[in-house]
Amino acid sequence: MNAKLAALAKQVIEAARLQNLSLVTAESCTAGKLSNVLSEVPGAGEHLHGGFVTYTKEAKTALLGISSELLRQHGAVCPEVAIAMAEGALRRSPADVALAITGVAGPKPDEDHNPVGYVCIAAAREGCASRHTDRHYGPVGRAKILDKAMMDALTEALQVIQGRGTETPKAAL
Repeated sequence: MNAKLAALAKQVIEAARLQNLSLVTAESCTAGKLSNVLSEVPGAGEHLHGGFVTYTKEAKTALLGISSELLRQHGAVCPEVAIAMAEGALRRSPADVALAITGVAGPKPDEDHNPVGYVCIAAAREGCASRHTDRHYGPVGRAKILDKAMMDALTEALQVIQGRGTETPKAAL
């Protein structure tokens, strides 16, 4: 595992411990990797409830309650869906903080014509406005896209756990 990713996951679990918060993930393109990275931190079981792997639009609707109309209107990879994923994970779990990632890791654009490397991330905390960001990492290879997405999601998690701000601006494509 990427050492920077492991160190950031440790920071997130420690921040959750200090705030007495629990976490859940809602993942599409990372397919459970983010939850796995968090679970590798010693003591994570006290603060990680698990995760939802919602690789398809149907899974996003069935598992997280995302409206099929939202998915039809915007596609599966957009800030609105990332926020809906995070908020859906909060509603369907006992966790206090949810992290969501949806994106296109490649090798080709998705069915909605989003380019390889386009990823949307959201973090939600019970009682707070959701934070979101979208990134275009470019076609740098699947593994790098996923690592960068997880790094950015963990960074968002720290911001939400520590109560900094309510929303991040969209990154330029």
